Amino acid sequence: MLKGVNHITLAVSDLQTSINFYQELLGVKLHARWNSGAYLECGELWLCLSLDKSRSFVNAEMSDYTHFAFSIDEEAFEQFQSALKAANISFWKVSKSEGKSCYFLDPDGHKLEAHVGGLSQRLKACKQVPYDGMVFFS
Repeated sequence: MLKGVNHITLAVSDLQTSINFYQELLGVKLHARWNSGAYLECGELWLCLSLDKSRSFVNAEMSDYTHFAFSIDEEAFEQFQSALKAANISFWKVSKSEGKSCYFLDPDGHKLEAHVGGLSQRLKACKQVPYDGMVFFS
């Protein structure tokens, strides 16, 4: 049976640009790199960047909500969001749910989120104001 997320691999068009984005701007720890990839770590998350010349980011107007969310402490949130804006990073959504979030794109258009809080906080807020048709299970 599955136990949790093992790692996330992102296809990238320019390895060094992506390493710089994740390591320098987002503060993700770089463990190894090679000609066609890199291994990074963010808390318990193992992130692999894999060079794939077929990857090309053309349109920020991607329609689905698929994205990867990273945890961030509330005390660091505003500074983090300001750093993204200062670096002219594109934002793809405005947060409307419980907990501070910013939704932004990496250099290849992968949709990312920095989120304050976790599942327990979200469920607590949803129990107070449930989504349409929401049912809770113990």
